[in-house]
Amino acid sequence: MSGFSSSQFLSNCSSDTLAVAALRLKNGGLVAFPTETVYGLGADATNNEAVSRIYQVKGRPSEHPLIVHIASIDGLGIWARDIPEYAIALARDYWPGPMTLVLLRSEIAKDFITGGQDTVGLRVPAHALALGLLNEFAKLGGLGVAAPSANRFGQISPTTAQAVSEEIAEFLSATDLILDGGPALVGVESTIIDCTGLTPRILRPGAITEEMIFDSTGIAVSDQGDAIRVSGSLESHYSPRARVVLNAIPESGEGYIAFSTLTTPAGVERLASPSTIEEFARDLYSALRAGDVLGLPTIVVVAPEGGGLALAIRDRLLRASHEPN
Repeated sequence: MSGFSSSQFLSNCSSDTLAVAALRLKNGGLVAFPTETVYGLGADATNNEAVSRIYQVKGRPSEHPLIVHIASIDGLGIWARDIPEYAIALARDYWPGPMTLVLLRSEIAKDFITGGQDTVGLRVPAHALALGLLNEFAKLGGLGVAAPSANRFGQISPTTAQAVSEEIAEFLSATDLILDGGPALVGVESTIIDCTGLTPRILRPGAITEEMIFDSTGIAVSDQGDAIRVSGSLESHYSPRARVVLNAIPESGEGYIAFSTLTTPAGVERLASPSTIEEFARDLYSALRAGDVLGLPTIVVVAPEGGGLALAIRDRLLRASHEPN
């Protein structure tokens, strides 16, 4: 049984509640909090015991590295070394924002954060509540918060505090908190960029696109480099209980996610009808989750075409539709 109670579900978060949450982190507790992408499950990134609880709550394999959330670009030099100029340019242009930079780790970034690799993923989230929490944590001497998505491993990433509670509340303890900052605005996870080579390389697509990277750095994105394990890179991931089928015609009794220009066949449960690519990304995970709540056996999704955010959506959908081994 969990020691978690509804009193630990905090909404309308004030500076006082953020201070309480930061103290919980400093004392080894877990805090689920919103970012602009999805909700994260945070722990003090220098506390091995606290970080190990993230893996336990999520059911996540220990060799999968975690992303460290920092309050500002100033944290780069604490967690990373040999930082290339193009990485600094990216950080200046797109932080706070939905971008994770993978860099060579410093001595502070231990194996329990990096999955035993010589690299660490860093990001400054663009969400007022997340930044407030990180700044309060820094006041207590905290250097960074490790925070993967606040869901069970391989399942749908949560974009609301309620989804976090439904996913993991039973695994949380009395020292943990869930902060409610409303729905996530982007809805898909951050772009992960490998900055360990001479040129940047996208390891996971997101809202920061190839074109944006070139605009910032003047360097074209490479597709060459050593294999690096990062979050969300498994073939089967982001998966609801329902079977996800791409670019088909749904049948009666199935769920349907597609742009609003496409009509819903008779007997089909329409789960989302976004009118823009931004809406598609923001609504995707909540729509998949709604299909599970309804007990639908199959969800048909007409994936958006094109690059940029559409590429990120297709990446998530391909993994969600992949049958696990």
